[in-house]
Amino acid sequence: MSLWIKICGNTTLADAQLAADASADAVGFVFAPSPRRVTPAKVAAIIPHLPAKLEKIGVFVDASFDEIASTVETAGLTGVQLHFEASPKLSAQIRDRFGPRLHILGVVRFNAPPQLPDLRLEDNSASEAVIQIAVESMKVAVPFRDPNSDAVLVDAFSLTKHGGTGKSYDWGLAAATLFKVTDKNKIAAGGLTSANVAEAITILHPWGVDVVSGVESAPGRKDPAKVRAFIANARAAADRR
Repeated sequence: MSLWIKICGNTTLADAQLAADASADAVGFVFAPSPRRVTPAKVAAIIPHLPAKLEKIGVFVDASFDEIASTVETAGLTGVQLHFEASPKLSAQIRDRFGPRLHILGVVRFNAPPQLPDLRLEDNSASEAVIQIAVESMKVAVPFRDPNSDAVLVDAFSLTKHGGTGKSYDWGLAAATLFKVTDKNKIAAGGLTSANVAEAITILHPWGVDVVSGVESAPGRKDPAKVRAFIANARAAADRR
């Protein structure tokens, strides 16, 4: 199975083209308060210059259906990432409006339950009862049960930020619990870099990976060497699975 790779937080055509040239499957644009925030008009000027096969994902935080729909249409997005506790009603509205051509990514921010300190198992195994306790503790039922989401992105939990923190989570614990929930495609994110992405793939066996700060020279500015190294190392690790 090939690995899906998304380079997120793009702010310029040059950075988005860099990701495409390095064989990324998707690029992300942030439409929420962030050093990487862009406007629909700016992205609309970028997307026509990118390969048609490259997915163009908009990242939203606490956005209404009208805001999301308008941005999708203005910018020419092919997918949306709901980086907040969105209800199934919102994703259903998006699906009704755009149909299956628009990919919908739900997001879970992994917050290891304090009452489960001993689940870092070497064989990444856990009983069904333990998995259920972890899932309920992390309140992830909605994204995984949402019939309209095409995949779920698992990011690191933060009290102050919804993404781009550069922080990772306990991959062993996540593999033993969260990544065993349902057959829905799971995307690993949070603190990934070219130096650790292979290890994350080996432990988590994700469907895809997503990176922001790990390939930047500064917030909103991509480092070409880091982008190419990240994608090359991720592809190599996926081939070894």
